[in-house]
Amino acid sequence: MANIVYSYYCFDILHIGHIIDLKKAKEVAGENGTLIIGILTDEAIMEKKPKPIISFKERFEIASSIKYADKVVPQKTYNPLDNLKLFKPDILMESTSHTQKSIDKLTNYMNSIGGRVVINPYYKEQSSTKIKNLIKNSG
Repeated sequence: MANIVYSYYCFDILHIGHIIDLKKAKEVAGENGTLIIGILTDEAIMEKKPKPIISFKERFEIASSIKYADKVVPQKTYNPLDNLKLFKPDILMESTSHTQKSIDKLTNYMNSIGGRVVINPYYKEQSSTKIKNLIKNSG
């Protein structure tokens, strides 16, 4: 079955956790499905985290070059709700790194449009924040 799947990322530092998530999202989309990747703008990231190291333009280009991506779009808020309303995907890929309250709100919205949420585990041993801290503390 072909689905429209929405998944979103900062992509400040790309790591294996991202690739595993993207591969799963594309599998969930199905053979003829569409994977839409939202890339958070700098402003969206700074709602929750420090300003990214890599520019939005570069992060967007990185996402666009990934073979699993069918469409890459800017995400202007940390919460994907605006893009969900715009693209009306069948499935939202979420992460256990987000709060249960946030996931519940997004699940309610997805249910209201006949969609669903698939939750991926957070790869804390490969988080961008952890990688940045290792780099910072190694010198």
